[in-house]
Amino acid sequence: MSGTFDLFHIGHLNMLKKAKQYCDYLVVGVHKDASHKNKTVFISLEERMEIVRSVRYVDEVIVSLPEDSDVREIIPYNYLFVGSDYKGTERFQRYEEQFSKLDDVEIVYFPYTKSTSSTQLRSAISQDNK
Repeated sequence: MSGTFDLFHIGHLNMLKKAKQYCDYLVVGVHKDASHKNKTVFISLEERMEIVRSVRYVDEVIVSLPEDSDVREIIPYNYLFVGSDYKGTERFQRYEEQFSKLDDVEIVYFPYTKSTSSTQLRSAISQDNK
């Protein structure tokens, strides 16, 4: 699993908890920034990694690579966890096609948390700064 984990919230925690239910050892990649989403981050990489590392469901934290599929060459995995908001995107369609050729990798989509999201938090912060 990888993510930016900026403005850490219950949706992040729920995804990590659900992911751990699938595996004995959960490795989480933290993105250096959010440029892939054309957004800036509020919390430094080091602090975001420490927050994720402190979650009891997480066994190891790494700096993510640009492509989740590239991590598999360094740390073999059987599951790639992601929020359902990524299902159908060009990137994950490509991953689905790539992993369909392998017998031991599955992409697991978790439901998007509607009650709290980083987008909502960013919006609230932006409104407060006006």
